[in-house]
Amino acid sequence: MARFDRYMLSQLMMLFGFFSLVLISIYWINSAVRLFDWLIGDGQTVWVFLEFSALTLPGVIRIVLPVAGFAAAVYVTNRMSADSELTVVQATGFSAFRVARPVMMFATVVFVMMLVLTGYLVPLANRAYSDRSLEVTQNSAARLLTEGRFLSPTAGLTFYIRDITPSGELLDIFLSDTHNPAESTTYTADRAFLVKGENGPQLVMISGLAQNLRHESNRLVMTRFDDFVFDIGAMIPKKEERALRSSELTLFELLTGEAATAGGSQASRQLHYARGHSLIAESLLAFAATVAGFSALIVGGFSRFGLLRQILTAIGIIVCIKIVEAAVANIVRVQPELWALYYVPAVLGLAVVWLQLSIASAPQLLRSLHLRTAGAKG
Repeated sequence: MARFDRYMLSQLMMLFGFFSLVLISIYWINSAVRLFDWLIGDGQTVWVFLEFSALTLPGVIRIVLPVAGFAAAVYVTNRMSADSELTVVQATGFSAFRVARPVMMFATVVFVMMLVLTGYLVPLANRAYSDRSLEVTQNSAARLLTEGRFLSPTAGLTFYIRDITPSGELLDIFLSDTHNPAESTTYTADRAFLVKGENGPQLVMISGLAQNLRHESNRLVMTRFDDFVFDIGAMIPKKEERALRSSELTLFELLTGEAATAGGSQASRQLHYARGHSLIAESLLAFAATVAGFSALIVGGFSRFGLLRQILTAIGIIVCIKIVEAAVANIVRVQPELWALYYVPAVLGLAVVWLQLSIASAPQLLRSLHLRTAGAKG
């Protein structure tokens, strides 16, 4: 590579690393707070919290990477333009396409990183996260014998024990079952025992009250009982019964349909195939966004007043592309056979980049545009 290419690429990579580190820290802290409330509040150790935090990191990097690439391209181009470095390089005969070569190399690095993340690392991290979440949920049943705390061993189930006697008898029980959307039931009992059953732990409540609220009719039915058995283990899903979601399948599994859980109906295979192409399109969009940050600024040429207008134009281009991406996603979600539409935002972004670089490579056209702009202001 030429010395200029190495210089500009090193600047881009340095700023890319800085922006990535800052944005990842912000996003990761936000997700870590929610994990802390769930895990530490549920009685898990700090090591479990750190494990879950690490598994969320690939997903956070996936969100941050395109933004960091765009920000690095805009910042470096703006600084080199303000220092007249790009002006000097173009004066030596470099066209806008030639100047864009290190940016293209940098955008290719961003594309490869995004493809590895979206196609491999993020699905595996999601899969491990779901497996560990299920293990934590299953192990929570063994921690039900905790007095003086509200515990939630699984979604829709809240359990409280006031005290536990030395013989293992549970005193003053509160159990809320809200997993059924049509009704919710609250059990209270003076005494209870936790015993093993076929599906897991069972709670034998003695001398209590069941309050059943039916949401449709808004009726409350109360039933007193001498003894009642509540099967807690049946509500906790077993690991072998869990089916992998599409977000847990790698790019290869999505496109080839080789994942065992991806089989089934033709519609299901089409959905997985469409999602595989959406991951590729997402990586291409990161490439286009990075180069668009450069092309939108270089088309403005040198200006003593800065490139604020061009920076706002670059942001506007990305916003428009994201709007198109959202519209395309809604269409393909209903009609997965139209998966090729996923590539429309990336192609649109690359077309805008080519147009801007073409204008920047034609000084006469660029000068006439500036004159027209000045005339319109006058």
